Amino acid sequence: MRFATLAIGAAVAVAFAALAAAGVTPAQKESMDSIAEGYVKLVLALGQHDADYVDAYYGPPEWKKEADATKVPLDAIASRTRALVDDVRRAPAGATGLEQLRHQYLEHQLSALGARVRMLQGERLSFDEESKALYDAVAPTYPASHFQEILDRLERRIPGEGPLAARVDAYRQRFVVARDRLDSVFQTAIKECRARTIEHLELPPGEQFTVEYVTNKSWSGYNWYQGGFRSLIQVNTDLPIFIDRAIDLACHEGYPGHHVYNALLEKHLVRDRGWKEFTVYPLFSPQSLIAEGTANYGIEVAFPGSERVDFETRVLFPAAGLDPTGAAGYYELQELIEQLSYAGNEAARRYLSGEIDAAAAALWLERYALMAPERAKQRVRFFDQYRSYVINYNFGKDLVRRYIESHGGTADRPRERWRAFGNLLSSPRLPSSLPR
Repeated sequence: MRFATLAIGAAVAVAFAALAAAGVTPAQKESMDSIAEGYVKLVLALGQHDADYVDAYYGPPEWKKEADATKVPLDAIASRTRALVDDVRRAPAGATGLEQLRHQYLEHQLSALGARVRMLQGERLSFDEESKALYDAVAPTYPASHFQEILDRLERRIPGEGPLAARVDAYRQRFVVARDRLDSVFQTAIKECRARTIEHLELPPGEQFTVEYVTNKSWSGYNWYQGGFRSLIQVNTDLPIFIDRAIDLACHEGYPGHHVYNALLEKHLVRDRGWKEFTVYPLFSPQSLIAEGTANYGIEVAFPGSERVDFETRVLFPAAGLDPTGAAGYYELQELIEQLSYAGNEAARRYLSGEIDAAAAALWLERYALMAPERAKQRVRFFDQYRSYVINYNFGKDLVRRYIESHGGTADRPRERWRAFGNLLSSPRLPSSLPR
C-alpha cells in the first residue's frame, strides 16, 4: 500500500502539520478525542436503559461489548454527563469553523443526553421544553383556525357529502400501490433518486442499502444505518401505501436522505478526521432535527418544481398500474394537505401535555390533518413512543430550507442548492445555528 511506504515519523509530522494548518494543536485534538470517546460510551450506556435511544453504532466493538456487559445506573450516567459537559466547555474550541462546530456539537449532544436521562428518571417537561432540551429547537404553535383556513380550501377542492377527511381518503384510495407491485415501484423510485443524487454528490465507494417490508410498527419507514456505508431500510406495510410514498421514502430514507447523510458523515468526519463521536447516533438529540430536516427537504432538492410529477406520470404511475392522467390533480391535492403538517405537532403537544387523551388526539388528526382513522391511531402510537420527535420532520425541513436558501441554494439555482445541501450533510451543524 502506498501509505505503508511512509516512515512513521514522517506520517506523524504530516498529521501534526495538518492539525496546525487547521488551527488545532495535537493536545487540543487529544482532549476533544477523549471527550468524544466518553460521549460515545455514555450514549451506549444510556441505550441499556432506553431501547430506542441508540439509532446506529459502528464504532469499536469493544465499547459496545463493555456497555452490554455492565448496565451503568442512570445516576452515574447523569454525573458523568455533567462532567463531560464541563470538560467540553473548558476545552479550546479550535480556530477553524469545522472544529468550532465539533465543539458546539458535542456540548449540545451531551446536554441532550443529560435531558434524556432526567426524563427517564421521571422529570416531566412540557412539549416545548422537551423539544428544546432534546432537539435544540422549539417549533411554532398554530391555532385550530390556521388549519381550518386550509381545510376550507380543501372543501372547495373536494366537494361532496360527508366529512372532508372521508372524501379525501376516498379520492386518495385511487392511488394506492398494490402489494404485489410495491417492491418494483419502490426499487424504480430508488434508482431514480440515486441517479439524481450522484449527479451532484460524490458518495463513498461501495455504499448501498437493502430494503425490507415489515409490519406492526408506529412509523411508515426507517433507516437503520449499519456502518461501512451500508443501511437497512424497512418499509411498514400495515396500512395502504399511496403512490407518493415511493419517492418520499426512497428520498427520505435513501437518496439523498438518511442513507446519504450517514454515509457522508462516516466518510468525512469518522474516516477522514477520526471523530469517533459520529460512530454513534443517539435518536433523541439535536442531530435528529438535521437528519430528518435534510431527509424531508432532500425530496425537493432531488425533484425540483414539476420534475416529480413529470417523472411519476411517465414512470411510476404506469409501474404501479395507476392511471397517469390523475397525477397532476393528485399532487395538487397533496400540496394542500402538506400545509396541514403542523397539525400533527399540535395533536402531540396537546396529548403529551395531558390536555387531551389518545382518542381525542386521533380525532384531532382526523379532523385537522385529514388522516384516516387507522393512520391517526398509528400516529398516536408514534407520539407515545417518540414524543416531541415529531417537530424534526416539518420544522426541521423548514429550518433546513432556510439554511440552504441563505447560502444561495434557491429553487432557480439548483447547483448551488445541491452544494449547500451536501455541505450541510457532511458537517456537525446544530439546529440553533440555522436561520429562523
